[in-house]
Amino acid sequence: MTRHIVLGNQCLLINIDKWLQVRDIYFPHVGQENHLLGHAQRVGVYVDGNLSWINEPGWERKRGYRKDVLISDNRAVNKDMGVEIVLEECVHSELNIFLRKVTVRNLQGRQRELRLFFNQDFHIYGNGIGDTAIYQMNHNVIVHYKNSRYFLIGALKSNIKEDITSDIDDFAIGQAEEADLHGTFRDAEDGALSKNPVAQGTVDSTIGVHLEISGNSKKTLYYYMTAGMDFKEIYELNDFIMENGPERVLEDTEKNNTMWLSQTSTDLSGLDQHIIELYRRSLLVIKTQTDRGGAILAANDSDNMQFNRDTYSYMWTRDGALVAIAMIRAGYPQFTRPFFIFCRDVIWWAGCMLHKYNPDGTLGSSWHPWVEVGKPSLPIQEDETALVIHALWQYYEATRDIGFVKELYEPLVKKAAFFMNSYRYPNELPRESYDLWEERRGIFTFTASVVYAGLTSGERLADLFNDHETCTMCRSTYLSLKGAIIDELYDPEKGIFLRGINYKDGNIDMRIADSTVDSSVYAIFDFNVLPADDSRVERTMMNLENKLWINPKGGLARYENDHYHRQTDAVQGNPWIICTLWLARWYIAKAKDSGGLERPLELIRWVANCTLETGIMPEQVHPFTEESLSVAPLTWSHAEFVDTVTKYIEKQNMLST
Repeated sequence: MTRHIVLGNQCLLINIDKWLQVRDIYFPHVGQENHLLGHAQRVGVYVDGNLSWINEPGWERKRGYRKDVLISDNRAVNKDMGVEIVLEECVHSELNIFLRKVTVRNLQGRQRELRLFFNQDFHIYGNGIGDTAIYQMNHNVIVHYKNSRYFLIGALKSNIKEDITSDIDDFAIGQAEEADLHGTFRDAEDGALSKNPVAQGTVDSTIGVHLEISGNSKKTLYYYMTAGMDFKEIYELNDFIMENGPERVLEDTEKNNTMWLSQTSTDLSGLDQHIIELYRRSLLVIKTQTDRGGAILAANDSDNMQFNRDTYSYMWTRDGALVAIAMIRAGYPQFTRPFFIFCRDVIWWAGCMLHKYNPDGTLGSSWHPWVEVGKPSLPIQEDETALVIHALWQYYEATRDIGFVKELYEPLVKKAAFFMNSYRYPNELPRESYDLWEERRGIFTFTASVVYAGLTSGERLADLFNDHETCTMCRSTYLSLKGAIIDELYDPEKGIFLRGINYKDGNIDMRIADSTVDSSVYAIFDFNVLPADDSRVERTMMNLENKLWINPKGGLARYENDHYHRQTDAVQGNPWIICTLWLARWYIAKAKDSGGLERPLELIRWVANCTLETGIMPEQVHPFTEESLSVAPLTWSHAEFVDTVTKYIEKQNMLST
């Protein structure tokens, strides 16, 4: 369940799998409306009377990106056929154009005709019901459409075109997924297509481009797709390609990516080259997973649907806030502004964030009930509310943009602050909500620590506008909360912080402790409840490392006996990227000299070594093979990597002065 290549412009997102097939097309929102629904867009070669699709056995595939840009460098070789293909793919940085520059090399010593076939298996709006595909002769292109979603497919054999027609040599359109109709890709098996010009229902299409290539020589063609809301939009984008040439799409993308990466304020010199490249790759990946409307998506790997009939393509405001903090610290505060506006617009009337949101701002699906033990229950994770306010203070500290913060103060900050103040027990602890893993309801060290940070940030933001009432309220609450965290969530017998507690029937005199060792208790220092070198924090973090470290490969599990994607009962659970980085952050925070930075660098290197060869980070890895598990890329993994490396460099600089 991984996507090795992600390409996007925050409106059009293209995901490519390990077989070099396009598997997801999201438009016009990142993470919403997957117009493939995971169906593979095949690429095939017909030569010497034989057809082979590059996902089939016989092809050696190598996946990669060009350095520091969102342009792929994918390669496939079939030695038996004597063919090599290089795919340089991108999404234009501003325009909704997906381009594939395809370089085909004839590895044999004689001239041959090679026919390239590209299959389009759209399921527009994610269902494939009532789709239409047509061939338009005047431009020699294929168009798939339904309602207000249009996709144009064309091909060119050179960068310069004198007329308005593409260079498609053959085509077929037909129905798919009905009885014996498997799709038009089957039509390519004899090297020729039917030229059927239209189909409706569940449909697919295939185009063919024919190349005469001399022995031991190569030729280039360009496959492209434009996306729009109507015929006018897709044809205007087609005109852009015809007038400027497809190489312009690659040039614009490279220029934009280079300029964007130059904004980072982090001096990476002195780090391992692999870590430097992964840091920069992570910044680009995070951008692809962020919608222009402000939603920062958790992940957009549609293969996850095979397991629970839902996806990670939502914005959890917790994940979004932590990503925003990482980007702010890396030098991209302006990038996060739409996120805060999104949060302002979706915050619930009571002043809290609900479970998760679709990229268009509508409420996402949820498994959290509104009733518990026969009583109304608020189905929230309170950390999602608090982290947004904490992130906004980080934005202000980086920018001093008081005008922007003022726009958000009344509708977002003040509402959230009053909610956090009211949603608590008489002993000052937050009332029950779901944990950050979304699996259990209670009062957790992570949630309480984040609420503490949210209230301290709320006080500071209120002070900007001389709101003395809110300042006083936030200060009084977080000071009392700090004491309650230590009194209620710390286990003096074991000398460590608990994962959480519950109060039976809401009675604060009937405390039930959850002593499961859970990596999320790192929050006790990371959100400044206690310093990293406090003896209670040190015992807590050492206990995490002792109990959750996975031998022999390494990495930290989420918590004891974690069953999510569990591979074996021989260890506590699978190693998670974010949990391992939390451990690194503790070592960074408590380091007193350069020697104290050796262990966190080891952990950062472990994470870097667990990424895919393309630099894509998964959620978790196999405990013995380090194979990627669950979704990839996980935006949170990339953000925690960026933030941890940034903190490492800051601490290194501080210790060297």
